[in-house]
Amino acid sequence: MDQATWTRAIDAYCERTGPEFWSEPVNAVTNAAFLIAALVMWGRVRGAGLPLATFLCAVLFVIGVGSFLFHTFATRWAALADTLPILIFILAYVFVANLHYWRWPWWGAALGTLAFFPYAALAMPLFDALPFFATSSFYWPVPVLILTYAALLRRRHPDTARGLAIGAAILIASLVFRTLDEPVCGRWPLGTHFVWHVLNGVMLGWMIEVYRRHMAAARPS
Repeated sequence: MDQATWTRAIDAYCERTGPEFWSEPVNAVTNAAFLIAALVMWGRVRGAGLPLATFLCAVLFVIGVGSFLFHTFATRWAALADTLPILIFILAYVFVANLHYWRWPWWGAALGTLAFFPYAALAMPLFDALPFFATSSFYWPVPVLILTYAALLRRRHPDTARGLAIGAAILIASLVFRTLDEPVCGRWPLGTHFVWHVLNGVMLGWMIEVYRRHMAAARPS
């Protein structure tokens, strides 16, 4: 891509009415949900000897920054700053789940993490073919995967499985609001994308908390 492609403007959300920096003020400001969740969870995992949890907190903070950039600059480079940290968080959490929930060796956890790519490649077209789900077809495979892990872990680690199911439920709710942004735009000019930010910030913070609790429970008393 040339420089003009990277700086090309994107108008993807109901609240945006022009190319100005603050054309999406609510969408921009509500990215604070990611930053708050990251700082809260960093405080909870600090000193716990969980470097992967600390890494997840750092990525969560970057998600908030990247999303803020996208909802202010609204360009292709900002869109990459928005989506890439989300992908990194997903991959990191799959690795964490494989390594510590399933107790696979690190190489098995890594291979299982890489398996996310063919899984998503197969699942995304299925959601893309469904009218309501098509808008967020690249996100819907994630709650399905979380619920699958929750179902498979329910006997081995029931508390962790319950936590994962709660996280999936929050993510599904946030995806519904993300999807409704354009359909309700004519009646509600603010849109609903900002609710996606708030709920998704809560969900990602909660997923780190699920990991923290799992590791705390696994330690000898």
